[in-house]
Amino acid sequence: MALRAALLKSIWYAFTSLDTEDSGKVSKSQLKVLSHNLHSVLRIPHDPAALERHFSDDEDGPVSSQGYMPYLNQFILDKVIEGTFVKEEVDELCWTLSSKKNYRPDAQRVLSNQDAMRLWCLFNFLADDRYPLTLVPEESEYLLRKVSSVMPVELTCVELEEFLSQDGLSVWSFLDVVNAAGVNRGLDGESIGVAVEKVYREMVGSVLKEGYLWKKGHLRRNWTERWFCLKPGSLSYFTSEDCRDCKGVIEMDQNCCVEVLSDRDGKRCMFCVKTLNKTFEISAPDSRQRQEWITAIQMALRLSAEGRVSLHEELKERRRELREERERRRALRAEETQRLLELQGEREEQLAELELLKEAQRQAQVSLQQEEQRRRSQHEELQKTLQRQLQEAQEARANLRAEVAVRDLEAEHQQRRIKELEDLHHRLQEALEQQIRARQEEETYRYTQTRLLAEEEEKVKSLLALQEDQEEQLQQTQREKQELLQEMERKSQSLDEAQHQLDKVRASRRRVDQDIAAAQRKLRQANTSVKHWNVQMNRLMHPIGPGGLKTFIWMQLIAINHSTALIKTQIISTQNQGHCTPSPNFSHVEK
Repeated sequence: MALRAALLKSIWYAFTSLDTEDSGKVSKSQLKVLSHNLHSVLRIPHDPAALERHFSDDEDGPVSSQGYMPYLNQFILDKVIEGTFVKEEVDELCWTLSSKKNYRPDAQRVLSNQDAMRLWCLFNFLADDRYPLTLVPEESEYLLRKVSSVMPVELTCVELEEFLSQDGLSVWSFLDVVNAAGVNRGLDGESIGVAVEKVYREMVGSVLKEGYLWKKGHLRRNWTERWFCLKPGSLSYFTSEDCRDCKGVIEMDQNCCVEVLSDRDGKRCMFCVKTLNKTFEISAPDSRQRQEWITAIQMALRLSAEGRVSLHEELKERRRELREERERRRALRAEETQRLLELQGEREEQLAELELLKEAQRQAQVSLQQEEQRRRSQHEELQKTLQRQLQEAQEARANLRAEVAVRDLEAEHQQRRIKELEDLHHRLQEALEQQIRARQEEETYRYTQTRLLAEEEEKVKSLLALQEDQEEQLQQTQREKQELLQEMERKSQSLDEAQHQLDKVRASRRRVDQDIAAAQRKLRQANTSVKHWNVQMNRLMHPIGPGGLKTFIWMQLIAINHSTALIKTQIISTQNQGHCTPSPNFSHVEK
């Protein structure tokens, strides 16, 4: 999340720099170029058609920052993998785009483009995640004091107060202030560049401490001067301070510790860094440097154990928490002050109300005295009036007693009259109730009679309908009965005809059987005749030689065989006809 927030800050400057008209929107063609460059420096694959698809509804109109954020999150920031790109290249790209519009160095500016970019990165690092990006006065003071602490000349309190009087300072105003301070102090760009680079490496590069130290080798056991660079996760050493030729890295993890060593081998101010496999012996220039390195290494071990990658991130969070706590306390004090003012106002109002109540009480007492005097006078007048009325009442009472006696007599007479009227009223009421009950019973009887008549009519209608149905069914039954009788007659006639035909067939069958028996007898006789003639022929064939007699005999035999075949054929045809025709004729057989 920290890397994403840092990238968003830099990209925000690049987006606003493309807004040349300060309308809050950027054309799609410029966003294509920006997106392509971001894909290149962040080492992620670029999809040129994704931007077209994402803003297909906007046609060629400009896009606001809120409209560009979904594309930026989905196609760029969500695909970023930490460690696959160089953060400085992203900052350099965004600085190049934004500085062309907002920061143009001139002869009166001592900051180089590189130093201005580093201060820009430091500003973004300390700025809160609220847009437009500004720096609170406390963070501005912290950054200026950090830069001036490594410069030969420090800012005075007056200059700091004048600078911090500007609330919500932008990065371009901050760069102008730094340039103006350098010009006023006569500082050169080189000294400012060294200070800015050191602060940049410490805060943005997360370098806790760096410098030359002597290190003892593991194989040759000789002492070599190396440039050491300490970060929360590692302690690297190089051949020189340009940090190009790295000779080794010591991992700052839970298996690592630092200890002080006694002087030996002609070296002083020694300490060692122990890991799981090796022990690195190091010598510092003096005891103060050794203590600073030991403290820095212990801090790096603590940050590594807590999973932090930057000390200044932690310090920034603490400062933000302190500011928030101060704001809460200030708000609480303001609320308490407001409550005290409200209580004081309420107290003054209560005092005023109390004075008003006292004045009202005094007026009430005066009014009460006046009312008392008025009541006394009214009481005296009322007492006199009551006495006069009492006398009149006594006289009226005497008159009233006489009237009461007369009225009592009249009342007794009226009571007797009322009692008689009440008796008459009771009798009339009873007669009326009897009449009402009689009318109700009559109505009940009439309603019952009407209901019975209606039921009787319905039953009569039902009976008539049933009678009609019954008559229809009887007629239908008569018709069906006649049809059945006719059908039975037809079937009876058919049965008689069939019986007659059967009798005829049986008679024909008997005749056929008789004819067949006669034909069989004739066949047997013919067979006997044939056998007889065969015997006679055999007898005659031997003594008689060839001649006319033999030919005659053969002709007779052929005729006999032919007759026999004809008889058999007629018998077979007769048998076949006996099964099909009722009256066969065997006259031709007899012939």
